[in-house]
Amino acid sequence: MRKRAKRRWIGFAAAFAVLFVVIALSVAVGSRTIPLSTVWQVLWHSDASAESAIVHDLRLPRTLLGLGVGAALGLAGTVMQALTRNPLAEPGLLGVNLGASTGVVISIAFLGVGSAAGYVWFAFVGAGLTSAAVFALGGAGRHPTPERQILAGISITSVLGAIVWAILVLRREAFDRYRHWDVGSFSDRDSGTVLRILPFLVAGVVLALFLGRQLNALSLGDESATSVGASPVRVRALGLLAVTLLCGAATAAAGPIWFLGLAVPYAARMIVGSDQRWILAYALVLGPALLLGADVLGRVLVAPAELPVGVVTAFLGAPLFIALCRRRRLSSL
Repeated sequence: MRKRAKRRWIGFAAAFAVLFVVIALSVAVGSRTIPLSTVWQVLWHSDASAESAIVHDLRLPRTLLGLGVGAALGLAGTVMQALTRNPLAEPGLLGVNLGASTGVVISIAFLGVGSAAGYVWFAFVGAGLTSAAVFALGGAGRHPTPERQILAGISITSVLGAIVWAILVLRREAFDRYRHWDVGSFSDRDSGTVLRILPFLVAGVVLALFLGRQLNALSLGDESATSVGASPVRVRALGLLAVTLLCGAATAAAGPIWFLGLAVPYAARMIVGSDQRWILAYALVLGPALLLGADVLGRVLVAPAELPVGVVTAFLGAPLFIALCRRRRLSSL
């Protein structure tokens, strides 16, 4: 037990160190690389230089947004996998991100909404309805299985995808605005975007971390969870609320970003085992580290242009998804 606890704390400290390095790279690296000494100076002593404008107006808001979105998607994936006891559960694969996207498309095409402040409400509604539909369809019958939940997510994703593209074909004036948002990117986001989604992110993070002990009880089965004082219905309802808050805010701000919610819990379980409290804590750190790392990689690979972070995470996450699908003990957490 002592060795396991020591390994967990050492891993947590290492994850924080990686996150700190990635934050520094996110602020310093881009089409114009700025030395870290200069970055540190302009952070505390803003002036009229080009470096100060780049750091304060562009890269710092982008980095803060990456921290929030990464934490949100990492925690959302962890909660979804714990609720469904399915290691393939992920906001993108189960259609939650596309549900949020559908709400955003409707707001753009029919209501003329053009900012994250407006997107966020419609993203919440879309994410919440999709989460409820996937849980309802995937849990139907006497013996709900991970495969059934994946099939439910694929089915709902297909329907929502058809709805989105039907709207975009009929409302072509909304296509240009949507396509820049749909790719999943942090570019052209200012500090106002971070402030608008911050209350929802904080609420979702606090709720997800609060559920750690109860998710451990739920992993034993509904009857065992009830015997130790955890209400399965209440835990699932609060978990669904947390996923909706986290996915809705993250998707409204940055667009749909795939596979992060799959990779982060998987990496955390490799280090800490099956204790959901530790997995959630690691997800809070590993999510931003992986997402900001992907964002930095996207700036470097095709410099001076850049790849959107959603494209980079899709390239990195697809091989992981294939590897998980090939594992024999797919349904065990």
